[in-house]
Amino acid sequence: MSIESLPPLREVIKTAGLQPDKNLGQNFLLDLNITDKIIRGAGNLDGETVVEIGPGPGGLTRSLLGAGVKKIYAIEYDPRAIKALQPLVEYAQGRLELIHVDALQFNPFHELQDERFSIFGNLPYNIATPLLFGWLEELAKNSERIGRMVLMFQKEVGDRILADETAKAYGRLAVMCGWLCHTSRLFDLPPSVFTPPPKVFSSVIHFQPKLHDQAQPSFEVMEKVVKAAFSQRRKMVRSTLKSYTQYFEASGINPQHRAEQLCIADFVRLSKAYES
Repeated sequence: MSIESLPPLREVIKTAGLQPDKNLGQNFLLDLNITDKIIRGAGNLDGETVVEIGPGPGGLTRSLLGAGVKKIYAIEYDPRAIKALQPLVEYAQGRLELIHVDALQFNPFHELQDERFSIFGNLPYNIATPLLFGWLEELAKNSERIGRMVLMFQKEVGDRILADETAKAYGRLAVMCGWLCHTSRLFDLPPSVFTPPPKVFSSVIHFQPKLHDQAQPSFEVMEKVVKAAFSQRRKMVRSTLKSYTQYFEASGINPQHRAEQLCIADFVRLSKAYES
């Protein structure tokens, strides 16, 4: 059986009664030309292990299988989607495993033990940032476990992830993501390509983990420093980072600067000085 012989995604939704549930943040991407474009933008996936978050009716899942991945662990909370994906499981012949669990309760770094994997997903907007920070925390401990992450966010969140210190959107997300990953925008998508259409544009973001040495600060300290600095972003860091002022000179931090004037390397040096 070829992947082209599978029923259209709209038919899958109808047969399984998988009407998008607003409470679950479901906005299905049914255009396989777009899901194929996402996979092309991700690079060569042949033989890779992939964790897919929220496959829904399986559009991106089909494109991943078509790209020759070795194994997909599809994390899905909605039992209707589990039912809808059964024909795709049969087609995949062992390459697709459905895991019926809330994505926030599934830690692939623990569940997949020592296996190296990539993460893909059209993330529900209401849990996208908590999911991302959980993965970043694990990446800080072991950056070699992830090949890449290709994730879809609402465009505003994508802008915050990609912002540098010259941009208004620069903040905690940009610093933490830029510290641990090389980030880039593959493309944006209008509301009209989703079912149902959300009220905002979406962005597909590519994360390539950076390989760090052991001299990096811990995730916990780095996040604590960055969060405090941006808690009142219009104030100077001598106020927002009052607990860390004794480390400013050694870190090359100007106490009269605001958080938005500090680059990622500044936050790293300050966090390392605090830990040393």
